[in-house]
Amino acid sequence: MSQKTSSAHVTGKAGEIQVASCLEKKGWQIIARNWRTRLGEIDIIALEADVLVFIEVKTWPHGCPEDLDLVIGCSKQKRMVETAKCFLAAHRQYNGMYVRFDVIFVSSDPVQGELLEFHH
Repeated sequence: MSQKTSSAHVTGKAGEIQVASCLEKKGWQIIARNWRTRLGEIDIIALEADVLVFIEVKTWPHGCPEDLDLVIGCSKQKRMVETAKCFLAAHRQYNGMYVRFDVIFVSSDPVQGELLEFHH
């Protein structure tokens, strides 16, 4: 892993931690973090009231939300759906619940200790 990739990985993980903490403070129940299969990974799986939410977190301190469609295109969306199906097959207690897919864009740099700024 190159230093640039390693730095991006650390920044991304720090953003996911901050987002999960923020969601918990808002009353969401975090079910899983970084849940993965051979098909893909979902950063956060949470319950918001009676809705099971599959969340992709993108931490881009110097990016803009308009660029998200470059990263979360059709193939990424399909992988998220297929990974969510695997989660539901493995955790049948959530079958029958409403399901939602969210993207949270973190525009602050959590590694630098900046206050959390995100678009949900």
